[in-house]
Amino acid sequence: MALEKGLSFTQEITVTENDTAIAHGSGSLPVFATPAMVAFMENTAVKCIANDLDKKLDTVGIQINTKHLKATKVGKKVACTAKLTEVDGKKLTFEIEAADEDGPIGSSLHKRYVIDPIKFMERA
Repeated sequence: MALEKGLSFTQEITVTENDTAIAHGSGSLPVFATPAMVAFMENTAVKCIANDLDKKLDTVGIQINTKHLKATKVGKKVACTAKLTEVDGKKLTFEIEAADEDGPIGSSLHKRYVIDPIKFMERA
C-alpha cells in the first residue's frame, strides 16, 4: 500500500433537484441537503486515494464528523477537496472542505479503513 499523507483531490458538482433536502427527506427546502453534501465529501475522499490504493483492496467509512455551515441553492456549483492528513496502519484520516460560489459551506473530519473486500464480505 503506497498511501501517504498529503494526497488531495478536488471535484465539483452543480446542485440539482435530486440533491435537495426535499429529495433526501432531510428537510422541506430546495437547498443542498446535508446527506447529499456528506455523500459528496465521502466520495471525494474515496477518489483522493483511488490511484494509490492497491487494486485488490478497498476502503470503508468508519467515522465522519461534519459541519454544514451554509445553504446552497439549486444551480450553484459546489467544489469539494479531500486531503489525506494521517495514515495510521489501515486507518486513514481526511480533512474535507466544501465550498459553493460564495464561499465555504461545510467541513468534515473523515476516517476510512483499508479492507480486503472478499474477507470483509465474508464477515458481513
